[in-house]
Amino acid sequence: MKKSLSWANSLDWFLALLALLAGLAVLQTFVIGKHYIIPSVLLVVTVLLGNLAFYGLTQTNWAKRVNFWCGFLLTSHGLFALFWSKKYREVLGDQFELVCGAVTLVFLVLTWMYAKRNRLFIKD
Repeated sequence: MKKSLSWANSLDWFLALLALLAGLAVLQTFVIGKHYIIPSVLLVVTVLLGNLAFYGLTQTNWAKRVNFWCGFLLTSHGLFALFWSKKYREVLGDQFELVCGAVTLVFLVLTWMYAKRNRLFIKD
């Protein structure tokens, strides 16, 4: 069995963290915000992310591939934001390039190492 905290499980743990944050958002909007429709939509996202993280951590091949593509899309989003984002640039001001570039680079390394360590595109 592989070590739990490794490059091979990096995106799985990231998705687990996102599922936890989405779960807290469900509680916040339901309990504090007194909304009922919005938490239901957030709950769907929480369940999907949680299942992707769980099955990725159990080394299920289809989940590893889906998690890779989630990482690829997040990296692409960061790259596109570097060139065409208006809202993030307004929010972060002069620090935008530094923050967005660093986040994009982190996602690029996580996604690259995840695919490499899990041998996602190598036929055995």
